[in-house]
Amino acid sequence: MLDQRITKTYIELADTLVVGFDIVDFLHTLTERCVELLDVDAAGILLADLRGTLNLMAASTEQARLLELFQLQNEEGPCLDCYRSGQTVECVDMTTEGRRWPRFAAAARERGFAGVYAVPMRLRDQTVGAMNLFRHQPKPIPAEVVAVAQSFADVATISILQVRALQHREELMEQLQTALNSRILIEQAKGVLSARRQIGIAEAFTLMRTFARNHNQLLAHVALAIINQSPEAAALTSESGQPER
Repeated sequence: MLDQRITKTYIELADTLVVGFDIVDFLHTLTERCVELLDVDAAGILLADLRGTLNLMAASTEQARLLELFQLQNEEGPCLDCYRSGQTVECVDMTTEGRRWPRFAAAARERGFAGVYAVPMRLRDQTVGAMNLFRHQPKPIPAEVVAVAQSFADVATISILQVRALQHREELMEQLQTALNSRILIEQAKGVLSARRQIGIAEAFTLMRTFARNHNQLLAHVALAIINQSPEAAALTSESGQPER
């Protein structure tokens, strides 16, 4: 049964490429499937921009999102090491990592995470980012599960680098930069929607995502409409309005 669900996930990820490819939505789907299928409690994805600087692109939970941001702000943690080395980085028990990542290990424990695995998003010698898998309990992730996680990361990497056709590297990197810029808009819109509707950040993102899918729009377009208070986003931003489902 698990093998069938994993196969279905590969198909789902491939389908994402066919119509209206949205990198942000694509990577959020990937983090959700990792949690559902790989016996981990949270997942996060970081991508590099044109300068090689890592940026948060997706996280399955708010705690994972905050920890990923902490990792970036402090320039310390497994995902950064994974990206720099292009190799898997693992930590079964955060209590033993006081020397390797003193600030990150403490922040992870504060947010309820005891262990983390980071797998590279790499195609041959090109590494575009890394994916973190978090666990609440300090127990190892089986090798076969890590292998599946790496295969998911590989699919995501190929999807990002070969969208619709084999294009020049500069064009692909420009698409990545656009996605990173879109992420900033989305984060701003989440805060705006959370304040206007008096709801949590995670719920705000879910409403935005549902609205974008139902109206065949990119998340960035919906985010901009919310920020600009456009009429098309009125159903989202009103206190009583609900997006179509």
